[in-house]
Amino acid sequence: MGYEWNFAAIYSNMGLLLEGAGLTLLLAVIAAVIGITLSIGGAVTVLWGRVWARRVVMAYVELIRNTPFIVQLFFIFFGLPSLGIKIPARTAASLAVVINLTAYGIEIMRAGIQSVSPGQREAAIALGIRPAVAFVMVVLPQAVATVYPALVSQIIITMLESAVVSQIAVTDLTHAADFIQSRSYRAFETYAVVALIYLAMALALRWVLGMIGRRYF
Repeated sequence: MGYEWNFAAIYSNMGLLLEGAGLTLLLAVIAAVIGITLSIGGAVTVLWGRVWARRVVMAYVELIRNTPFIVQLFFIFFGLPSLGIKIPARTAASLAVVINLTAYGIEIMRAGIQSVSPGQREAAIALGIRPAVAFVMVVLPQAVATVYPALVSQIIITMLESAVVSQIAVTDLTHAADFIQSRSYRAFETYAVVALIYLAMALALRWVLGMIGRRYF
């Protein structure tokens, strides 16, 4: 006999899936807003900071980019309590996605800043504009516009990778799927629907960020 499809468990738990999807999107927004902001500061430090500060930032970038995200998450949630630092699951998940995105964002933003001709910043300073203001008003908008597609892709990758936060009992979309599957035993239908939800969220997020990019950059 062929496989008999049954989506009853999915339909009856759609609210749980939507709640999990909302938390997944929230983690992506937190990572994007805080992570990109920190990335700009990190890129500036790498380019113009003191030697010791550059080394600290670059060591951080290399550490995060060359270790698995799930290991970073487990270190925050399971490792830090050994030092007396207990962090709630959702806070740990938020911190992990921010730390991860920031490391990649620093390299992306550094490339964007370096793509802007130094003469533009120097010309702005020559006109009496303070260096910090010249950077924010002249260099930064052009840098962000140049690397904006890469930033969007990294935000989406971070959203998809955040599925591992279910391993520390954060009730994201994957956690909801695991809950439904463990009680319905309909693994194929459950994960097929969840895969489509992730796809829809990724496409929607790319579209929204694309609209923002066209509006401001």
